[in-house]
Amino acid sequence: MATLFFDMDGTLINSEVGITRCVAHALTQMGLEVPPDAELRHWIGPSLRTSFAPLLRDDAKVEQAVAHYRDRFEAQGWAEHEVYDGIADTIEALHAAGHRLAVVTAKNEPHARKIAAHLPFGHRFVDIVGATVDGSRSHKPELIAEALQRLEVAPAECWMIGDRRMDIEGALHHGMRHVGVLWGFGDEAELRRAGARTLAARPTELPALLAA
Repeated sequence: MATLFFDMDGTLINSEVGITRCVAHALTQMGLEVPPDAELRHWIGPSLRTSFAPLLRDDAKVEQAVAHYRDRFEAQGWAEHEVYDGIADTIEALHAAGHRLAVVTAKNEPHARKIAAHLPFGHRFVDIVGATVDGSRSHKPELIAEALQRLEVAPAECWMIGDRRMDIEGALHHGMRHVGVLWGFGDEAELRRAGARTLAARPTELPALLAA
């Protein structure tokens, strides 16, 4: 059986409310105008520093914004999410089929671990690999590399499952198989442009795709 790397935001959980409210809080604290919700959705997926940098154009200000984001996220944002319909049963089915499951996310690792610990299926993941708090490991190729090292597994034995181009690009960087999912924050056009060859419209499609 394969080792399956799941993205978190947009794949396991709909975290739009928590993330966008925390981004809005950070921008307000920095004295900046808060963009419309549709624009804030684009912040879901990339690392925080990647998203704040073009707007603030100053490393010190970026770190201040990240700190403001974390203040609200640690207080309440981490719980402002919903599990996607069908994900819990799918995780249980994949575990029962003998797959080894892990989370690989650009969310910082302490936050990701806190969220996973409160998911009804969180105990099915053998590890939660996230970004370092200082941002030194935050991009998907680096995160996947860390997961491969921790789990002592070869890329050929793994799949990356996620909803954004970064998930697909990270998988292709390592020559890994992948599934782009359409229930999250990226659409088919984004995933196809990134190189996705396999897409799933619903969580319940994953077991058959991964067994093919």
